[in-house]
Amino acid sequence: MSLSKNPAYNLKAVLQETNIAADTLRAWERRYGLPMPQRTAGGHRLYSQYDIETIKWLLARQAEGLSISRAVDLWNEKTGSSLDPLADVAPSALPSSQTTLALSASMETNLEVLRAQWIAACMKFSEAGSEQVLNQAFSIFPVESVCMEILQKGMVEIGSLWYANKASVQQEHFASGLAMRRLDALLSASPAPSRNQTVLVGCPPNEWHTFTPLLLALLLRRRGLNVIYLGANVPTDRFEETVSSVKANLVILVSQTLASSAALQLTALALTGLRIPVSFGGRIFIIRPDIVDHIPGNYLGDTIGSSLEEVEKLLKGKGVPHQLRTASQEYLAAHQAFVSKRTHIESTVKEMIPPFLPSPEGINTGIQFLGDNIAAALQLGDMEHVTNEMEWLKILLQSHERPAQELVDFMNNYSQAVDRHINGQGEPIKHWLRVQAGREA
Repeated sequence: MSLSKNPAYNLKAVLQETNIAADTLRAWERRYGLPMPQRTAGGHRLYSQYDIETIKWLLARQAEGLSISRAVDLWNEKTGSSLDPLADVAPSALPSSQTTLALSASMETNLEVLRAQWIAACMKFSEAGSEQVLNQAFSIFPVESVCMEILQKGMVEIGSLWYANKASVQQEHFASGLAMRRLDALLSASPAPSRNQTVLVGCPPNEWHTFTPLLLALLLRRRGLNVIYLGANVPTDRFEETVSSVKANLVILVSQTLASSAALQLTALALTGLRIPVSFGGRIFIIRPDIVDHIPGNYLGDTIGSSLEEVEKLLKGKGVPHQLRTASQEYLAAHQAFVSKRTHIESTVKEMIPPFLPSPEGINTGIQFLGDNIAAALQLGDMEHVTNEMEWLKILLQSHERPAQELVDFMNNYSQAVDRHINGQGEPIKHWLRVQAGREA
């Protein structure tokens, strides 16, 4: 008996029949075009019996161990050979027990609840507890959903707790280690590439945060691309060397901090000068969107989802690079002067400030951090870029229970040191320091 393709069922009926989550079904429709329901005049989805059996077929392939992307590939291979994957399927003939095991979830067990449980386990340093939550999540939901809704959003929440001084750096590192280990395992277990395009993913010099690029590499690999993941702190010449040897179609650079975004700019300039397609993304471009205009190549967007779609466009040759901006002459002169005199400036600052942190190591770290960010902001044309990064110094003081006035004194001393060594060329730096000291006073 053939399956009816007459649109007769609304979304609620389909969810009840298949036990699939609404968000998952919408994601399949958006990303893979399966199923492709018709719409009412009011825009509501209407599904046929054929659509319902298509969903069940895909769920059954997942229950057998295939990823959703591989299941879709298998479907497309059959239809591309003029075969109907459902030719021998009678309505509701697929084993519902396997479908339920693969993706059904009770009202209490959803991704948001599982994310909260995973965070709680990480905060208790419970490796067994956190792994149990992830194992449960992967048994119910698609890999992509678990990685983005639990691991990615979970790491963002833990980072927010750290910024609010409600989580320790040890807790953040513990959670990050567990998340990275799981992503590494998933990447290693990914099926062989089914597409002949090669993408390089890595971090520019001095960028050590690798969660986002590793997640992006995993998700692109699961879309069938040949992804070469290079990891953290990759020198520019290594990118150039690898691109040439593997004949990469695209390079993806990821930066989370202001300092590393300046290194990313230089890497992108070198690669585009060799006519190598470059795309980029990361936290710093979300909180400081103006930096995007100073980086050659294509910006991937503010989310992992937008990044995946932008990569697909770029591989099809549909990317549109933005107009590249450069820093003003005042800033370029200040950058050159600051870089050449930075050692002297920092030595003077150390002589001027009192030992308000418990150890000289803490002082040296703060001075190094500020200097790196000032150099990057000057290179990228706006000292205001440093303002967001100043939260780190504030948290450092708060963690040692030091008064806010000490940060004001530190900025004033730094301004005096800049004036002493580079005089008029340091005006962008001094102006920013005066504004910051006034905000904190």
